[in-house]
Amino acid sequence: MKTNHKLWLAFLAGASLTGCADQEIDNYYVEKPASIAQYEYLNAYGNLKDYLRQRTGINPDFKLGVGVAASDYNKFGQVYRITNANFDQITAGNAMKYASVVKDNGEMDFSTVTAFVEAAEKAGIEVYGHTLCWHEQQNVKWLNGLIADKELDVDPDAKNEIEDAVKDFKNDAKFPFYVMGYEPEIINGILTVPEYPGDWYQFFIMDGLSTVPGRAYKVTAKIRGSKAGELNAQFGNWGAMVEKKMSFTDEWSECSVEFDGVTTESSFVVFQPGTYDGKLEIEWVKLSHTEAPAVEVETEVRVKTYEDGPFPFYAMGCEPPVINGCIHFVPTGDWSQFFILPGGENHLDEGDYVLYLDITASKEASGVQLTMQNGWGGDAQALSVPVMISEGHNNVRLNFSGITGGDYDVILKPQTTDATLDVRSVTVCKVEKLNKIPVSPEEKAEILTNEMERWVKGMMEATAGKVKAWDVVNEAISGGPWGQRYDLQHAATASGDQSNKFYWQDYLGDNFVRVPVKFARQYFAENGGNPEELKLFINDYNLESDWDDNQKLKSLISWIEQWESDGVTKIDGIGSQMHITCYMNPETQASKEAHVVKMLELMAASGKLVRITELDMGLCDENGNTVKTEDQTFEQKQAMAAYYKFVIEKYFEIIPPAQQYGICQWAQTDSPEGSGWRPGEPIGLWDSNYSRKPAYGGFAEGLAGGK
Repeated sequence: MKTNHKLWLAFLAGASLTGCADQEIDNYYVEKPASIAQYEYLNAYGNLKDYLRQRTGINPDFKLGVGVAASDYNKFGQVYRITNANFDQITAGNAMKYASVVKDNGEMDFSTVTAFVEAAEKAGIEVYGHTLCWHEQQNVKWLNGLIADKELDVDPDAKNEIEDAVKDFKNDAKFPFYVMGYEPEIINGILTVPEYPGDWYQFFIMDGLSTVPGRAYKVTAKIRGSKAGELNAQFGNWGAMVEKKMSFTDEWSECSVEFDGVTTESSFVVFQPGTYDGKLEIEWVKLSHTEAPAVEVETEVRVKTYEDGPFPFYAMGCEPPVINGCIHFVPTGDWSQFFILPGGENHLDEGDYVLYLDITASKEASGVQLTMQNGWGGDAQALSVPVMISEGHNNVRLNFSGITGGDYDVILKPQTTDATLDVRSVTVCKVEKLNKIPVSPEEKAEILTNEMERWVKGMMEATAGKVKAWDVVNEAISGGPWGQRYDLQHAATASGDQSNKFYWQDYLGDNFVRVPVKFARQYFAENGGNPEELKLFINDYNLESDWDDNQKLKSLISWIEQWESDGVTKIDGIGSQMHITCYMNPETQASKEAHVVKMLELMAASGKLVRITELDMGLCDENGNTVKTEDQTFEQKQAMAAYYKFVIEKYFEIIPPAQQYGICQWAQTDSPEGSGWRPGEPIGLWDSNYSRKPAYGGFAEGLAGGK
C-alpha cells in the first residue's frame, strides 16, 4: 500500500440512489426515489464469487479476495456476513503489520491476528497475509533502539588527567616573565640557573593561567639539578597563594606537586629555589587537573525569555503580566497554573532532558510543580516534577527522563502557594551520554536479521500454517532514476512524514528480501504448514503506470531476478496494488487501459503467479479533476463499471491459468470524507449503505466473462 489505507466497512443507515441493500446484511427499508429505476438492474446480480463458476479455462485455485479491518470482521456482524458471501479470501488492512503487533518494548501481541485467522477458518474463507516486511507502519522506537549506539561501562573511580597549559622554552631567547630580582638564562631552549646566585632567589615559571576556584591542580616540571635538592612551588595569585615542596635529582625527571584550595580565576606559578647552591635546568612545566570520565553532556536546545507586557500565552485562568522581563505571579489564594513555554516553540526529539528554571520568590514556595506534556488527549505524555524554591533568586535544575518526542508545553503550577514568583527564563537541555560507541554496519545487519527472524517466527507461530500466501515484502521499489532500473526505496531519498518508517534495506542491503523469504519458509513449515502450499509475493504500486511506461514493474522483475540469482531465494508471485482512476477524458483513459494491458503482459512473461492485491478505483472528470462520491453522475458510474470489467477480463485473457492466483478488491464501500485513504471518493463496489453500485455490476461481469 502507498499509505495507511483505511478499510471503511462501517454500516451507515440512510437513503440510497443505488441498487437495493445487499441481502447479506441486516434488512432495512429504503424509500425508493423516482430516479432509482436506473439502478434496479443491480438487483438481479448474485454474489460475486458465484460468477467465477460461469468462467471456464481459469485456474481452479483462483482466489477472489477483499480487504477488511480485522477488528470489524472479528465482530461476526454485517462485515463478516457480506464478506463471506462474496469472497473466498480476505486481507487484513493493518492488523498483521509489524507496528500493529510489536510494542515499544519489543513484546509482540498476536491476539487480533489469531482471532482474525480463527474467524476466517470458521467461515471457510482463507486469509492472505499482509505484510511481513515493509518500511512503513514499523515500530521505529523499538527498531532504532536495537541498533542504537552501545553504552560502555565506566569505572566511577577512574580519573582522566586534563592538560590545562604547557610552557617550554624552545622559542624563547631570554627569560619570558616578569623578573623578581633574579633572571634565569635560556640556554639551548632550557631555562637555566647556571650557578648559585649567592643569595635567596625565585622566578616565575608560568603566568596568565585561567583556573577554576575550588579545583585541585597539579604542576609538573621536567627538571634536573647538578645535585639533588628541592624548591618551593607557589600556585595562585598575590594574596591567595598555595605552596608545596618539589624535590628533584641530578637526573632528568618529571617532578610533580599537587595543590588543593585554589581560590582565584587567574593564577601563576613561582619557583623558589631559595638557597639551593647548584646548577638548575628546566625543560618544560605543565599545569593539569584530574576529572572523572564524562558520562553525560547537556546540550542547550531551547531558551525562553519574556518581554514586558500582558501575559504572552494562552491563559488557563491565570494571566500574570511580564514585568522587568519576568512573568510576575502574585498569589490569589486560588489554585493556579500558567504556560511558561508553549509546545509550538518547544519541539523535542525522543530522549532525556533537564530544564533550568530561573525564578525569584518572595519567600520559600511550597507545593509548586512543573509539567511538560506533548498534548492534551488521553495518549499524551505528561511528566510533572516538584519545584523546590527558596526565598530569593533560584536557578532550579529539573530532570525529565524518557521524553517520547513531540511539541511539549511547559506549565508552571504554583497551585496554592502564597509566594510571589518571578520567572525570568526557562532553558531546556538535552542530556546525551558520552560513553557510547556506534554499532558497526555489520553488527546492525546481524541485529536486524535476528529481529526479522523473531518477527516472522512469531507471526508463523500465531497463524499456525493457516495463512498460505503473503506479501513477503511490500513496496520495495522507488520511483527512479528514470531511464534505468529503479533503485530500492531508502530513507535518504524518501519524502514526507518519516515518523513511522524504517527502511530495512538501509541496513540489510538487497538481502532484506532474502531474509524474510528464508524465515517465512522455515517457520511456516515448522508450524504446521505444507511448504508446497506457501506462496510469497512481492507487492508494489504504480506497476500499471503510463507515465513511465511500466518502468517500475520492469525494475521489479529485474530485482526479483537478482534476488533469486543466489539459487536459494524463491519468490512465487508479483502483486500489483492497482489503486487506479477512471478518467472521463477518452485519450487519458485509453492510455491508462493500454498500460494495464502492458502490465499484465509483463507479469505473464515473468512466469510468476499474478495477483491484483488492492484494487480500488477513483474518478476524474474530463479536465482531470477528482470527482467526489456525492458529485458522481450515472454516466460516470457506468464508466467506472466498464473499467472494472475491462481490468478483470484482461487479467483472465492475458494471464495464463497456471499463473492466475487471484484478484483482491481493496475497498468494499466508498471512502467517507476525512478518511486517510482517498477521502470522499467512490472507491467501493457498494455505497456506504451497502447498496450495490454500477461498479458491482461491472466487477461481476468481468468475473463471469461477460456471460
